[in-house]
Amino acid sequence: MDLRQLRHFVAVADTLHFGRAAERLGMTQPPLSQSILALERQLGGDLFVRSKRSVALTAFGRQWLEHVRPAVAAVAALPAIAERLRSGASGRLSLAFVSTADYSVLPTLVERYSSAFPEVELELVEATSDIQVEDLLNGRINAGILISTRSALPPALAYRPLLNEPLVAAVPESWIEEGRLATGGGTLRGDGWMAQPLIIFPARVAPDFHDLVMRFYRSRGHQPFIRQEAIQMQTIISLVSAGLGMALVPASLRHLARTGVRYLPLAGAPELETGLAWHERDDSPTLAAFLALASPSSRA
Repeated sequence: MDLRQLRHFVAVADTLHFGRAAERLGMTQPPLSQSILALERQLGGDLFVRSKRSVALTAFGRQWLEHVRPAVAAVAALPAIAERLRSGASGRLSLAFVSTADYSVLPTLVERYSSAFPEVELELVEATSDIQVEDLLNGRINAGILISTRSALPPALAYRPLLNEPLVAAVPESWIEEGRLATGGGTLRGDGWMAQPLIIFPARVAPDFHDLVMRFYRSRGHQPFIRQEAIQMQTIISLVSAGLGMALVPASLRHLARTGVRYLPLAGAPELETGLAWHERDDSPTLAAFLALASPSSRA
């Protein structure tokens, strides 16, 4: 049994006429009749009842047609499916992201990609930068939006910057009300705030982010008093809300409103880079299409 025989069967079943079926298939009637006879011998039962004036499906033929028709249609659709997969118009893409990206580049990027490629199954995975690097190397994800680690990325990974944004201070609102911080014009003034307890990402999770904050303090002659470390930005902001300390966070985190937290600009604030990483050997068409849409964003 081959696909050609199945197509012959469907054509005769649709027309119930060997002559018209042969015309539809672009062949002569004798080889079509021989093909159906060979198929019936192979199946061990008649598919059609034939007379000089009519052709009709047998009960067996009617029931088998219910299985053959979708199978033939599925095979006919394979070239178009292959083209959509080859072009990246369908398939699967696994994208990881750090929690900070949820308030900056991720929503726009996902909306843009999903609108352009609605047939692609997009898997979104929240993960810290260190986990993303491991998952990229092991092929568990196709791409990752992470805090810039370009200096520490393995050679096998490619990298593209997406966003540069200044750090701002997330501080307990109670500290401002108590006069614990010197503010003016909605900005932290002086360096006195640097003596306050700090909540920060661990160095192992986001080394570039951690180093950026540490260098900023040291450039002004201060050593931060790290009160607490947390690996999720939402957790850091919750700890600030609880008054356990302050945090330096990307400016886009101002979109994360939390009772008891104020976001204040910093004079001379350093900028944090968020970028896209992927494995250079990943030849997934969906990844290629995603990279074509993932362009750098403007400053937050």
